[in-house]
Amino acid sequence: MELANALLHVRLHLFVQTFTLCFFPASIWLFIQLLYFLPLDAWLLQGLQIVACMPPPVSSAVILTKSVGGNEAAAIFNSAFGSFLGIAVTPMLLLLFIGSSPNVPFSSIFTQLFLTVVFPLLLGQVVRRCILEYLERRRPPFGTISSCILLLIIYTTFCDTFSHPDSSLAPQSLLAIIIIVLLIQVTFMLLVFFLSTRKSARFSPEDTVAMMFCATHKSLTLGIPMLKIVFSNHPHLSLISIPLLVYHPTQILLGGLLVGSVQRWMQSRQKATDV
Repeated sequence: MELANALLHVRLHLFVQTFTLCFFPASIWLFIQLLYFLPLDAWLLQGLQIVACMPPPVSSAVILTKSVGGNEAAAIFNSAFGSFLGIAVTPMLLLLFIGSSPNVPFSSIFTQLFLTVVFPLLLGQVVRRCILEYLERRRPPFGTISSCILLLIIYTTFCDTFSHPDSSLAPQSLLAIIIIVLLIQVTFMLLVFFLSTRKSARFSPEDTVAMMFCATHKSLTLGIPMLKIVFSNHPHLSLISIPLLVYHPTQILLGGLLVGSVQRWMQSRQKATDV
């Protein structure tokens, strides 16, 4: 019932998806034009733009929203819908802002994305319906399994990055990217908070919580397959993947640190509304 009601919250959905897939990549593109004047690795800066083009993740934003007590149904819908929307929109954004090899047509990109991302997801839903009673009875540790798979993706990508002899990366560039990623996350979360708490916005505190996490988080599990498909022949694929590998754990860490503060703010707003 809550998820059905969340579907009708069109203004919230439009805000989250527009912020994530339009405002985020455009503003980061402008920001990167300024960063080119600094002595930073150009491939890492391209990786920042790639992060900005990614869709929201399915899990982290929902988990953090639930931990705070925000609008979990809205977070679930926007995370799932944004991920599906990103399968079509993100490759076009990547080609628009970054460019890729001209011998990789859109048809090939979407076909490979369907086979590696969409088809396994649909197959999993079909299998789940067939063995739902078994799953409810045995309760396999899917959360632990998914976390281990995610860690394996991060580990193998890092290994692939530093196994190439031509992928030299200065420690100061990596440190700078980590700091920049944190600044981007904090700035955008504050921006979403400011926009969603204006009186004219008419969003509830629970809505604001969901919007803060859904509009600023980026997917690693969808991002890495997309990068390997869209930039399959790119000589510096390993380097441009680094900002995405940095963004994912920092968004979880930052979100976890903010849970208590955001929860207290939301509770204070709820009490003020009740009075």
